[in-house]
Amino acid sequence: MKLLQNKLYLEDLNYVLSLKYNWDELNNKTVLISGSTGLIGSFLIDVLMNKPGLNCNILALGRDKVKAQSRFDDYWDSNNFKFIPCDIIKEENFINIPNCNVDYIIHAASNTHPVAYSTDPIGTITTNIIGTNNLLKFAVEHKTKRFLFLSSNEIYGENRGDVEKFDESYCGYINSNTLRAGYPESKRCGEALCQAYLKQKSLDTVVVRLTRSYGPTMLSNDSKALSQFIGNCIEHKDIVLKSEGNQYFSYIYVVDAISGILKILLDGKSGEAYNISDELSDIKLKELASLLAEIAGTKVIYDLPDETERTGFSVVSKARLDNSKLKSIGWTAKYDIKNGLNRTIEILKAQKFF
Repeated sequence: MKLLQNKLYLEDLNYVLSLKYNWDELNNKTVLISGSTGLIGSFLIDVLMNKPGLNCNILALGRDKVKAQSRFDDYWDSNNFKFIPCDIIKEENFINIPNCNVDYIIHAASNTHPVAYSTDPIGTITTNIIGTNNLLKFAVEHKTKRFLFLSSNEIYGENRGDVEKFDESYCGYINSNTLRAGYPESKRCGEALCQAYLKQKSLDTVVVRLTRSYGPTMLSNDSKALSQFIGNCIEHKDIVLKSEGNQYFSYIYVVDAISGILKILLDGKSGEAYNISDELSDIKLKELASLLAEIAGTKVIYDLPDETERTGFSVVSKARLDNSKLKSIGWTAKYDIKNGLNRTIEILKAQKFF
């Protein structure tokens, strides 16, 4: 069953489509989305391609045409959709993009899971720095109205113990002389590049700091703890916890992540960064594991990580995000952690995902 034939997924999609946003800003506009087949990019494309009367033209960037054609089969022959094979690290690939004004760019391409951090640290860093710079340069050349950079809660580093939640001005500790630092440090640099282009090239940029995200558009090779928990839950296996589970994090269901990204794209203030999180989805890792074991009817077991896994894991033990800035421009979350997980599992079961 395709996602767009799944009742629950259609409910999620229609919820976003029903939001009272300033959709007119996107009428007849061209939107370029990097990381198009990922958790965020693929859901965004479903939204923009299914909004009645929007007539939005989508330029979807990605490295795997076969995967893209399978995911976007419903749009593949549409005049409003074009997939462009492109590794954003290689500027010469940009010649494949049609020579037209691109009104909005949503930069969602990045390695976003621990195994990728440890096995492809160079690719992780260069995508977030060189790839971001290439897209920013492209935005200036193509008269882009707004550039949205998808950053991460990981830029905050370790909680120094002086706050309960990170607001957008917080800056915690990151030991840059480690393999694992490549992801958060390069995301920080990506944000700095956005500020540089805003100042030097007058390019309107906004930054989304997305907390740990999950949902039915997740990739099957995602090695994040929550993604592995969900996979085990679907396969009716015990939930494997590779630590004591005391990490206290914010999470967000993809539907609420997408509604937040669109709100920031349309109404965020130029040059500003916005957290996307929901306090009803703040939970300790061991409690998250127990919740999924309860859903699956299995149990939680503890297992030491192997060397590849260990080097990709974050050492951060507490990372809860303050979402008051995003709420101040009219955003609210719909799903708490339990509802979001139940929906994710039901949809993925129907897709025979794992």
